[in-house]
Amino acid sequence: MHRLTLAEIARALAAKQFSAEELTRGLLQRIAQHDPQLNSFISVTDELALQQAKAADVRRAAGETGALLGAPIGHKDLFCTKDVLTSCGSKILQGFKAPYNATVVEKLAAAGSVTLGKLNMDEFAMGSANESSHYGPVHNPWDLTRVPGGSSGGSAAAIAARLLPAATGTDTGGSIRQPAALTNLTGIKPTYGRVSRWGMIAYASSLDQGGPLARTAEDCALMLQAMAGFDPKDSTSVDQPVDDYLAALNKPLHGLRIGLPREYFSAGLDARIGEKVLAVVEELKKLGASVKDISLPTMQHAIPAYYVIAPAEASSNLSRFDGVRFGYRCENPVNLEDLYKRSRGEGFGAEVKRRIMIGTYALSAGYYDAYYLKAQKIRRLIKNDFVSAFNEVDVILGPTTPNLAWKLGEKNNDPVAAYLEDIYTITANLAGIPGLSMPAGFVDGLPVGVQLLAPYFQEGRLLNVAHQYQQVTDWHTQAPAGF
Repeated sequence: MHRLTLAEIARALAAKQFSAEELTRGLLQRIAQHDPQLNSFISVTDELALQQAKAADVRRAAGETGALLGAPIGHKDLFCTKDVLTSCGSKILQGFKAPYNATVVEKLAAAGSVTLGKLNMDEFAMGSANESSHYGPVHNPWDLTRVPGGSSGGSAAAIAARLLPAATGTDTGGSIRQPAALTNLTGIKPTYGRVSRWGMIAYASSLDQGGPLARTAEDCALMLQAMAGFDPKDSTSVDQPVDDYLAALNKPLHGLRIGLPREYFSAGLDARIGEKVLAVVEELKKLGASVKDISLPTMQHAIPAYYVIAPAEASSNLSRFDGVRFGYRCENPVNLEDLYKRSRGEGFGAEVKRRIMIGTYALSAGYYDAYYLKAQKIRRLIKNDFVSAFNEVDVILGPTTPNLAWKLGEKNNDPVAAYLEDIYTITANLAGIPGLSMPAGFVDGLPVGVQLLAPYFQEGRLLNVAHQYQQVTDWHTQAPAGF
């Protein structure tokens, strides 16, 4: 059962091949057996999962249908989940149990999904390796000595190891797409505002966006169909009808115009990954697509702009964690200032402190115009580049990451080297457009991902291209040895 995709599970449950409770018990046993070597879960919600599975079986017995009814999933541990630890991978939220469900959690629960647990992540979603978590690093099931990518690394590792078929993630600068690429999964970052951010603990409010990770584009479509939609509780949510993502999957690709940005194929890209990207292009051409060289000239400024904007927003968002209202509090503070300083100093990890300090500096008097304002102007130029490109092509294709999954600890003393791993993904967040990563083969036994970008609210097009590619390839079916 653990090898089935979400779509296959839906068909099997409908055919009464097994019950949701049987499936849930089997996966909980797998988590207990395999997760100690992965560290992909922060909390396993056995009781909640079995309760939800039994309820799903009752609903099915009463004649109810639904693709996610009885489907087991997990949530990245920054989605508030009622009465369950919501830690953001941080010591400072130690013991915090949310009093309510995030909108995404509520929507997926209403669709009948079964929550197996909360998944490990880089602390406050700050990282590209899932090594900054207070609960320890996550290991890549394709090679346990390597990182799974971040910050949604727990979600990615658990799915790749077949501990669950799908999970939620969030993407601020590539945190769905990058771990998907490094673990042989499909992951989609929707258009900014497409999925509610209410109840999703913020890192950088103008960049964060929730989305699904799964093994196939079809499964991502099933998840996104339930997650997407307007939410009046979220001021950044867009009031626009949700497309039928499943209906879009089977459209032929004849006439599809693919753009290849020349900036993607620079000296920073591992040549072996570049070869895999071009092989994907050839397959899509066989399916009827045409290819055009394009340019995204402002891309070279994306990383410095991102690493001003995101830390600036983080310094503001994380000011609420002060040891007063919830979460970690230092012992025996002598006064209020000591309480603030020591609670934050002891509660936050090194990477979070680094970004808070960068952001606070960039927003300080005398530096706001020089850094933050200039970064926002670059952001607008990046958006303009995409608008111009999409006048010529329907989707943009390129590598998701410049390198393969690296060894655990390899970049710990060089944060800038880790930041450079986001070079291809952060532009989509700065512009707010949707992006998807899909499996494209292997180099030295390690997965390679290819990224697709599309105009605003064209998630269906991305899922369509990925699904059609997955109909003629089998990379997405490959599983790591031992899992």
